[in-house]
Amino acid sequence: MPKILSSIACNLDTHILLAALPLFEQQKIEAIEWSFDTLFKYEEIPEWFTDLISEFSNQGRLVGHGVFFSLFSGKWLPEQDIWLKKLTAFSERFKFDHITEHFGFMTGSDFHKGAPIGIPYTKSFLDIGIDRLKRIQDACQRPVGLENLAFSYSLEEVGNHGDFLSKLVESVNGFIILDLHNLYCQIHNFRMDFEDIIVLYPLEKVRELHISGGSWDERKTATGEKIRRDTHDDRVPEEVFNLLSATIPKCPNLKFVVLEQMGTALTSEENQLAFQRDFLKMDAIVKSINYAFPQSLPNNFLPVNRAILSRFPLENLALFEQQQQLSYILETAENFGHAQQLLAKSALHQTEWKVENWEPYMLETAMAIAQKWRNGF
Repeated sequence: MPKILSSIACNLDTHILLAALPLFEQQKIEAIEWSFDTLFKYEEIPEWFTDLISEFSNQGRLVGHGVFFSLFSGKWLPEQDIWLKKLTAFSERFKFDHITEHFGFMTGSDFHKGAPIGIPYTKSFLDIGIDRLKRIQDACQRPVGLENLAFSYSLEEVGNHGDFLSKLVESVNGFIILDLHNLYCQIHNFRMDFEDIIVLYPLEKVRELHISGGSWDERKTATGEKIRRDTHDDRVPEEVFNLLSATIPKCPNLKFVVLEQMGTALTSEENQLAFQRDFLKMDAIVKSINYAFPQSLPNNFLPVNRAILSRFPLENLALFEQQQQLSYILETAENFGHAQQLLAKSALHQTEWKVENWEPYMLETAMAIAQKWRNGF
């Protein structure tokens, strides 16, 4: 087995599967990442898709990527109980190499609506995150990891994100998915150099890299440039391929490199061919570096001990109230000025959320994200 596996995000989506079919036929795809919780609404997985998942599962080349758990919700939700039970069932049926989740909490009127939004990097949220990670690990009995955010409200948040991620995953001997397009968004939106941002992350904890494309928002940064958004709806930029070449040698425990793209962006033959070219370019970069790595990984990120869980999940209802207020403001504010007024009157004012220090252009971007996704992905 190659040290680093060239992979795709593969879900029950006709356009993704059509784009990937020639790559499967050529046996180029070495592993797949499956967002298992996007199928929770189905009573049964179609047999042909189960066969595909099972084939990679049997080879130890299947990874699970969660979307909807809402890791930092201040209140334990009934949907989180259901999510964990279904994860246990999937983990008994399929052999996941590892399980990952998105960082943040979900806005929106219910569990499957909204967008993942960041949180202040405080001990209260750290404790909630550790409690949730232990429950995920207990449910799947596999290595558990978290993905870095593409979005931050301020340069201070960018600087603290990697350290906070590290403290979270340490609690379960966990790892990090380093999404390089997310990193590209931070580099562009906050005018940072790659060398300055990459050292902020614990690269020895990176087990998986993501690459994808995105889009330019007409809103402007402080320097007058367009905002970069992680929308997964276009080809991988050349800059992200350059980040991939620069990052792989820095990650001694790297096992998977994953190409992601939304099926809604793969509806034409031209876009499907472009997806295939992006995968082959990614694979060529991986193969060119692979030879330099040792045959065995220094860390397998397996659970060291079975987690001792408290009977009741940790909650902080004051933080939950703040999250609800923030979700409402982001989803309903008519414009930036209106959002600022609502924040100034909210329970977030003069708290560790530091809403007073949020960059205006990032607050506007958060509003756009929340209002786009409030009715579901």
